[in-house]
Amino acid sequence: MKVLMINGSPRAGGNTSIALREMEQIFAAEGVETETIQIGSQAIRGCIACNSCAEKGKCVFDDIVNETAPKFEACDGLVIASPVYYASANGTLISFLDRLFYSTPFDKRMKAGASVVVARRGGLSATFDELNKYFTICGMPVASSQYWNSVHGRLQGEAAQDAEGLQTMRTLARNMTFLIKSIALGKETYGLPENEPVQRTNFIN
Repeated sequence: MKVLMINGSPRAGGNTSIALREMEQIFAAEGVETETIQIGSQAIRGCIACNSCAEKGKCVFDDIVNETAPKFEACDGLVIASPVYYASANGTLISFLDRLFYSTPFDKRMKAGASVVVARRGGLSATFDELNKYFTICGMPVASSQYWNSVHGRLQGEAAQDAEGLQTMRTLARNMTFLIKSIALGKETYGLPENEPVQRTNFIN
């Protein structure tokens, strides 16, 4: 079992890292391998809707998105973590996720997903909802915790003082581990759910 963790913070070792490390400890104790990719400070441009990925099977911009794609395909679960800026995720992370999810042709159904958000005070719920939409648009079950997956802290290291937030991270990691293992057993016994051909509609036709 493997969980891929995407850290959208531009600060290595910051409060978002503290939240993810709390999860990593639980994953390790449960025998789940983890890999963390720090993308918040990288120069990642947004999607330009060129649709080249439909032909190439990868994004036309050959950067960390294409490097991450095979790791995403191989993992059993994906954790996306971000600091909160103006009640939203880091713009670099959103550019990364837009291209990663859109350009990868593999079936993402039944990979467990979890979002983690970190802020001084507000905007956590809005960002949490924003990140969860990447999972639910492609059939990825969302792992939950005892509260919304958020940790508070402003100055570097302050998140370590948020006892409830860190407990939420530990509970999230345990629940995600259970979900991943349960899905693996279900796939062995029942396979994946039937997948109907996608019907595309809009307001014109």
